Amino acid sequence: MFDKDPLTALQAVTAAQQLAFAPLAFQATSVMRDRGVLAALAQAVPHGLTIDSVAESTGLSVYASRVLLEAGLGLRIVWRRDDRFHLGKLGRFLLEDEMTRINFDFTRDVCYQAAAHLDEALSESTPAGLKTLGPWATLYEGLSILPEPARSSWFNFDHFYSDQAFPAVAARLAASPPASLLDVGCNTGKWARMCLERLPGCRIGLADLPIQLDVAKANLREAGLLPLGYDIIWMSQLLDCFADDEIVAILTKVRAALPPGGRLWILELFWDRQRFEAAAFSLQQTSLYFTCVANGNSQMYDSKVFLELLPRAGLIATQITDGVGGYHTLVECAASAAPQLD
Repeated sequence: MFDKDPLTALQAVTAAQQLAFAPLAFQATSVMRDRGVLAALAQAVPHGLTIDSVAESTGLSVYASRVLLEAGLGLRIVWRRDDRFHLGKLGRFLLEDEMTRINFDFTRDVCYQAAAHLDEALSESTPAGLKTLGPWATLYEGLSILPEPARSSWFNFDHFYSDQAFPAVAARLAASPPASLLDVGCNTGKWARMCLERLPGCRIGLADLPIQLDVAKANLREAGLLPLGYDIIWMSQLLDCFADDEIVAILTKVRAALPPGGRLWILELFWDRQRFEAAAFSLQQTSLYFTCVANGNSQMYDSKVFLELLPRAGLIATQITDGVGGYHTLVECAASAAPQLD
């Protein structure tokens, strides 16, 4: 979907103006959603509302309602006929679509202020925008103690996508269950808990930063699911947190830890393997979050770039399954020849 320029000159100049005013448009959209403008229009179908009626319904002033609604016209969030405003399809998605809400909150609460430091981040390969959230070298060091609402928005963003993929992968794993599984980058322990509940004979090991392990252990203790403990190693949405050479270094250690016949399962989101342009777009822009907030040197990968790293670590992809949970790709790997040295 990216092999040609799809825009006419007129479309291009319009898109350029939309980008030029994008920060203001984003904040106006946030206010319209959170202050009830979109909800008021949704309840007024099919007749719509005047500016005065929107002001009365939301508690906003007539002036505030007017500038927001007029901005919404240009954004195609609302449309107008006979001085009455109506909610458009775009406005309906902004109001009701869960994925849109989660992506929107993540951008606003985690990335928005940090994005002003993107140039510095790109120049120095450091997450220069992270200082807007806290004093850490990388986001992961402070992930469990992020200030609100950034913390909730980050975890909602992370879990929304993995929660759709985990059940499908767990069912696949149950067809050939391992005796033990090492969850590298366990985050809050949600995958480990699902494995323990669905694969009661499987021993689960957890590996992550200490602060994340504390959260995972607490969650598993609360559920009564904390066994000790790998003929399979699992990585979900972990390797996109690292640069190319760092991924090779991690996978080289993983290969060394695999027993004979051991398996490595990698669950990742690749922008080039998405069915829909909106999904690809979201992942491409999420790469900029990694640049200016998370760590300064990683991204949501093009699968071609990612898969070329495997043989450098002495691994081979034995099976690749796209569309897991809608968006993820499951890369099943095994040890191959010795790692390829540069």
